[in-house]
Amino acid sequence: MGRRREIAGARVLITGASQGIGRALAVQAARHGAQVLATARSADLLGELTADGVQILRADVTSAADRKAMADEIVRRFGGLDILVNNAGIGATGHFGEATEERLRQIFEVNFFGLTELTRVCLPLLKQGSRPVVVNISSIVGKRGLPGRSEYSASKFAVQGFSEALRAELAVYGIDVIIINPGLTQTNFPKNMLERKSRLQVDHMRGMTAEQVAAATLRAIARGTNEVTLSGMGKLFVFASRFFPRAVDRIAARRVRKLYQAGE
Repeated sequence: MGRRREIAGARVLITGASQGIGRALAVQAARHGAQVLATARSADLLGELTADGVQILRADVTSAADRKAMADEIVRRFGGLDILVNNAGIGATGHFGEATEERLRQIFEVNFFGLTELTRVCLPLLKQGSRPVVVNISSIVGKRGLPGRSEYSASKFAVQGFSEALRAELAVYGIDVIIINPGLTQTNFPKNMLERKSRLQVDHMRGMTAEQVAAATLRAIARGTNEVTLSGMGKLFVFASRFFPRAVDRIAARRVRKLYQAGE
């Protein structure tokens, strides 16, 4: 467990905040009294957050210049940084053998390299922060890969490994590292994917709302919980994958075979 902290008064930087979980986090954190700088690539969608008392900055986590700008801006506006929320992410569906190298690299540039390099840029600020914490929004597919989502799963596995190692490394500076693993979430994420080619369909509208995920994330930050896996189905999925991996392998392979036989 990490340290408990107050959300009120904390200086918070959130990436991917124009929609979905990031947007809900920005709004709820501001309502709890935090000073929030919300960033994303869409200036128009970000602009709507100002009505909720959120500061905004158009920025792309894959750009080194933009990553530096985020760190510079939170210092200029709030004097420092206490909570970094790495939320920006993209995905794609479709079988690996039918995809391109470019698709894999695009996913990793946002989901992994953007996350790691923004964290690197922000470390000097976090070392000077008040009860500082890095919050990485991962996924249950970072605990168990799903067919048709191999690249996205791989990027989230990378986030998991990075976060676990970083937690130990940053303990000497008093910086916590929290991993949030949402399951299905009701957002526009599926519509914003690079490609949607998987025959194995997943109904995201059966999942938690972005607001529920945001509330759970803020509770984890306040309590200093190292890792949270969300939703009953998400926890069951991770439990089954850990203790009955061969059964999960067989079920996944059977479903894929049936889908391809039906499509012939």
